[in-house]
Amino acid sequence: MYKKKMKKGLFLFISLISMISLFFLYYFNIIPHSYYFNSDFNILTYESLVDKDRDGVQDQLDVLNSAKAYVETKPKYKSQYYKNGYPDDQYGVCTDVVAFALKAAGYDLQELVYEDIKKESQAYGIEKIDKAIDFRRVVNLNVYFKRNHITLTTDLKEIDAWQGGDIVVFPSHIGIISDKRNKKGIPFLIHHSNPYQFRYEEDVLARYTILGHYRIS
Repeated sequence: MYKKKMKKGLFLFISLISMISLFFLYYFNIIPHSYYFNSDFNILTYESLVDKDRDGVQDQLDVLNSAKAYVETKPKYKSQYYKNGYPDDQYGVCTDVVAFALKAAGYDLQELVYEDIKKESQAYGIEKIDKAIDFRRVVNLNVYFKRNHITLTTDLKEIDAWQGGDIVVFPSHIGIISDKRNKKGIPFLIHHSNPYQFRYEEDVLARYTILGHYRIS
């Protein structure tokens, strides 16, 4: 009788540990999440009328594809100053996902932010401009996108307003909206948040407080 209780207790303990392990593996996106696309929700995919770099790919799709291409290089996370601005050593932070995605689509974010800060430094609260780093700060990018591009809803319930290639800003983080969605229609996030990140395209958008949602105009 005692042995039976021990076996039952051990079985329950192992089951509990397994369930907890699966939860954490799923929560941290080590176990892949199921995903869907716009067509599964009868959402019309937005297409930009602009092709900035004239490569035959409209900007919205270009930004999306370029963000995916960048994270496929599996950049290592490290906050570091680069005299030339853009990291060139396979390291980076969250803002570099956006910067490299836009650069590959024909938008030099470093130059664009620099010129906008020179034009209206008070809007940014910046006294001393540093071209090498200003475009890699989340707070500055939120100001830049709000001033220069299309501002959209931050309500995730309006799922049709969220499109792959959009830019989303959080209090201390930033990323690109994926064309993949979860079963509720909430899009995945293409981002780089920490040194231990297992996947760069994740079903985590609803976990963040959203400050801004923008689309390149």
